[in-house]
Amino acid sequence: MYMDHAATSPVRKEVVEAIEPYFTEFYGNPSTIYKVGREAKKGLENARENVAKLIGAKADEIIFTSGGTESDNIAIKGIALKNKDKGNHIITSSIEHPAVLETCRYLEKNGFEVTYLPVYQEGIVRIDDLKEAITDKTILITVMHVNSEIGTIQPIAEIGKIAKEKNIKFHTDAVQSIGKIPVNVDKLNVDLLSISAHKIYGPKGVGALFVRKGTRLETVLHGGGQEKNLSSGTENVPGAVGLGKACELAGKELEKNMKYLAKLRDRLVEGITTNVDEAYVNGDTDKKVPGTTNLHFVGIEGEGLVLLLDGKNIAAATGSACSSKKLEASYVLKALGLDDVHCHGSLRLTLGSENTEEEVEYVIESIKEAVARLRSMSSIWNERESKMKDLEDKNRCKTCSLE
Repeated sequence: MYMDHAATSPVRKEVVEAIEPYFTEFYGNPSTIYKVGREAKKGLENARENVAKLIGAKADEIIFTSGGTESDNIAIKGIALKNKDKGNHIITSSIEHPAVLETCRYLEKNGFEVTYLPVYQEGIVRIDDLKEAITDKTILITVMHVNSEIGTIQPIAEIGKIAKEKNIKFHTDAVQSIGKIPVNVDKLNVDLLSISAHKIYGPKGVGALFVRKGTRLETVLHGGGQEKNLSSGTENVPGAVGLGKACELAGKELEKNMKYLAKLRDRLVEGITTNVDEAYVNGDTDKKVPGTTNLHFVGIEGEGLVLLLDGKNIAAATGSACSSKKLEASYVLKALGLDDVHCHGSLRLTLGSENTEEEVEYVIESIKEAVARLRSMSSIWNERESKMKDLEDKNRCKTCSLE
């Protein structure tokens, strides 16, 4: 039972079928002018149209990349370097994906200043904080649309409106929102937007960057000049075709999937919090993408819970797949105000359209059993329970004496 769609998703059968001819029949280099190259070019441009349609963009505003990380790097470095004569200040949030945070930290080492906005207990940026952070040196705002660990939705349209009024370029990492909630670049007021195929049932190793017409970027990846000189190198045609097909399917099924995943997610949260004592949802419970929840369980280690669930054929996570090998507490959860103990006791569950109601019920029961098992082995939990029992006994005695 796969419950980690924020890490990656299985490639849909329709996507595989769309890709296959571009490995075996239309395998040409799209930069060539003979037939097999022209056929590859046609597939590439059809894919560009499909990606653009999903987000309300024009096809010539779509740049194919190797994934979300490259898209984020091109956008942030490209804007920063192109506008360094106008200013050196960048605003982002404290819970961005590492592809954004590490890029900003790199720029800090090279003369730029970065403000990292807090997100508080809800896990959402506050507009007043953004307004206060803007200076006459601010050249870029980059705030993700949906957080990969807790699923909270940021007020992107409001941020974009402010950025437009201040003539500041605005980028959003939409890797976790594309195909899950409506995304329209005009309604969101964004200049740049990052996409990754493998989060929406497409192949790994391919993504896209929306670059609004008129937005100028410094080239940071040099080579043959493909993709408007922003992502040089022979295009991954099969990958782009797969992304295009995944976008086409996501657009057709968006409304249906949103309702279905919200229903599954709500039942999952209700079942866990009702059947497991001291299980709490991390982040805002309403402004959250359908299908995603993150909870912390008092008295357990999240990694132990993931391993026990794996033994029951359930794939879940403690946080972002890009940070899962690190032993430190999740920086996203710490930004919510959770201490290290509660961070380490957290579990992320992200559902997909292929998950079923029966699977959700099985997961609820399995988590209940796994948490009970882990707590039974926890000296801290048992000591805590013993103290609580002693306190209850003392209160009971006081009540008896008063009677």
